[in-house]
Amino acid sequence: MNACGLIVEYNPLHNGHVYHIQQAQKLTGSDCMIAVMSGNFTQRGEPAILDKFSRTRAALSAGIDLVIELPFLYAVQHADLFAKGAVSILHALQAEHLVFGSEDGSIEAFRQALAGQQANQTAFELVLKQQLEHGLSYPEANRAAYEAVGIDSSLNLGSPNNILGFAYMKAAEKLGTPLQVHTIRRIEAGYHEQAISGPIASATSIRTAWLDNKRQTVKQAVPGSTYELLDDENLHSWEAYFPLLRYLILTRPAEMLRQIQGMDEGLEYRFKKYINQSLNFKQFLSLIKTKRYTWTRLQRVCVHLLTNTQKQFVSENLKEPSCPYIRVLGMTKKGQAFLASRKKRLDAPLHTQLKDGMHPVADLELQAADAYYSILPPEVATQSRRQEIAPPIFL
Repeated sequence: MNACGLIVEYNPLHNGHVYHIQQAQKLTGSDCMIAVMSGNFTQRGEPAILDKFSRTRAALSAGIDLVIELPFLYAVQHADLFAKGAVSILHALQAEHLVFGSEDGSIEAFRQALAGQQANQTAFELVLKQQLEHGLSYPEANRAAYEAVGIDSSLNLGSPNNILGFAYMKAAEKLGTPLQVHTIRRIEAGYHEQAISGPIASATSIRTAWLDNKRQTVKQAVPGSTYELLDDENLHSWEAYFPLLRYLILTRPAEMLRQIQGMDEGLEYRFKKYINQSLNFKQFLSLIKTKRYTWTRLQRVCVHLLTNTQKQFVSENLKEPSCPYIRVLGMTKKGQAFLASRKKRLDAPLHTQLKDGMHPVADLELQAADAYYSILPPEVATQSRRQEIAPPIFL
């Protein structure tokens, strides 16, 4: 069976994602569509509005045959580490293709950018270091380094989709994977667009509209399966977690906060300083944000604080060249047939459910799940947590 991989979050799955699935299948002619999907927390440091199992059901209903979880260790990280985990999973599954969305839909621009960086790696790293020392955030310093070696003029690396796409290209090159990488052009809505203006809308605008009770507006931009899940689900947003976050910051000394992943350069003191001045999560981030600390970076730190993800743990486990296991969240008959055809040749252990002590990265996954479900009523939280150790969803 010929397989095509997509690296996704589906937060939530919308009409633009359905277009991506359909176009990727058409472009590659693949028999099996695989989604490597973030779990309950996303790359930008947000609790997913729907839990991973609800989003798996939506994905299977929309044309995906196999949903694989991107472990928390990789999912809530900057683009290069996010890409490393996801691409290594597709490589371990021996998928033939990877298709991502970009602003222009030209894979040649990405190839040229990759060649340009490789040819100027020393100069790139020097400029990156200098810009970081001058107080720029990592994304801004990264962009300045690309511009310095003549890359950004041919590829807009200020766009989140292009940043991730370029990270996938770099990860595939580093792994030496035979994956054929393709891109298709995103249509209509921009990544951060705040308002829904038609049937294709950004996930950001959909989440905003739903949480603002503009539900009929959302209906035009999502498949029926997503709308039903949103309507029935206990939804998650940062504001619901703010009391927990506030408690953790107030009760932990700065020395303990400093051990949290991403809590660098004295950031723990800003957390301590501004937490008592904040009435909600949005206000808190607005107070601690600076030119150096982007909103996304701060959200990721908050996720790591909420889940007690330690720097040392992340450092030790990210030394591994690839993801330590493949965890199946859901599949169709076609996805099941694909796994049966490749099971004996997979480059990583295949798991259909998590178990305590299975692997340190899996233990962190369960730890993150406990944090994610902690805002729900006890009975609902217990029921939701049981899904972590249940067999995959079969559609």
